[in-house]
Amino acid sequence: MKTQLDMNKIAEGLGARRRGKMTAVGGYFGAIQLAADAKARLRTPTRGGRPTDRAWTERRLLPLAPRTLRRLESIAARVGGHVGPMQLAAILVEKTAEMLDKEEAESLVRTVRRASR
Repeated sequence: MKTQLDMNKIAEGLGARRRGKMTAVGGYFGAIQLAADAKARLRTPTRGGRPTDRAWTERRLLPLAPRTLRRLESIAARVGGHVGPMQLAAILVEKTAEMLDKEEAESLVRTVRRASR
């Protein structure tokens, strides 16, 4: 069992102050963060099978363009381990949903509505 790091204690020891969570969103550091998130979240079920996040209780279909699926497959191959492209997609959807504030989400919905007319 790994011990949890107390980030507040570490910050205090360094004479720093925590100001919130930082996330990398793209490039090399974004890929490293994505790989770390996948490794931390995905666990192999006790009965075996593909690693999954226990919090994922809902199953939905996610339509994708072939180009998007190929990109997810490429990223999943670089992440390594047993991370599938759709598991990667689920993590990306969750991370993006967490980062959007209300105004950004409303703007995105308006853009989608305009595009579907």
